[in-house]
Amino acid sequence: MAQGARAGTQDEWAGTVAHRVSDASSSHDGSAALRYDSGRAQATDWERTLDTTASIVICVAAVAGLLVAERRASQVGKWLTKPVASAAFMAVAVTSGALDSDYGRLILFGLGLCLLGDVLLIPEGRLAVFRAGVFAFLAGHLAFAAAFLTQPRSLAWLAVAAVALALALSGVWRWLSPRLPADMRRPVQAYFLVIGAMTALACAVSGAGGPLIVAAGAIAFTASDISVARDRFVRQEFANRAWGLPLYYLAQVLLALSPSVISG
Repeated sequence: MAQGARAGTQDEWAGTVAHRVSDASSSHDGSAALRYDSGRAQATDWERTLDTTASIVICVAAVAGLLVAERRASQVGKWLTKPVASAAFMAVAVTSGALDSDYGRLILFGLGLCLLGDVLLIPEGRLAVFRAGVFAFLAGHLAFAAAFLTQPRSLAWLAVAAVALALALSGVWRWLSPRLPADMRRPVQAYFLVIGAMTALACAVSGAGGPLIVAAGAIAFTASDISVARDRFVRQEFANRAWGLPLYYLAQVLLALSPSVISG
């Protein structure tokens, strides 16, 4: 009986050791799996960062080429560079996670409409095509505004931004309206109303604790449109595009980056 008891005790001890070894092995495997998953996530983040950086570099290079084409009045150069620059800011949005949220998808949709508008503004002396480009940008601003409506907003910042933008845009309107063709007055008025509302909403998002690049991108976009208006309706010269185009593409890149810091 004593031998039987010792055998039972040895069996129990062996079972306990085996159980602990199994637990240790499972724990080691689990830790290894966690480290592997973490490593994969870090690699994915690093790849996204590289892709985003590459897209921004392509955008900058294409904008530089576009400015050269504008300076030389080369339509071929514009067709070769402007679509590339605009496609690059869409690539920035994709690599910034635009497809992973409602906010990001609306931003991407707005950027796509702006790309269409960019292409439609390339031809010169064709008012109907220019008007179509204006409506493409108008729809893009509506998409941006819809994206900002998905985020928390500060009513105080919304009110302050709305008043400031109303004053600024009304001043631009008084300067611009005498120079507009009669059939462009209503479309431009509608454009001013929509871009003002979009920018005020962007400021409200940033004012509520959202990323500053949202407000900065929207404000830069609004400011860049003044160069387009002056170039088309007041005085056509390279100086308008020399500051307006870099500011416009900066605005688009900032908005394209915003899904990387807004998850909702």
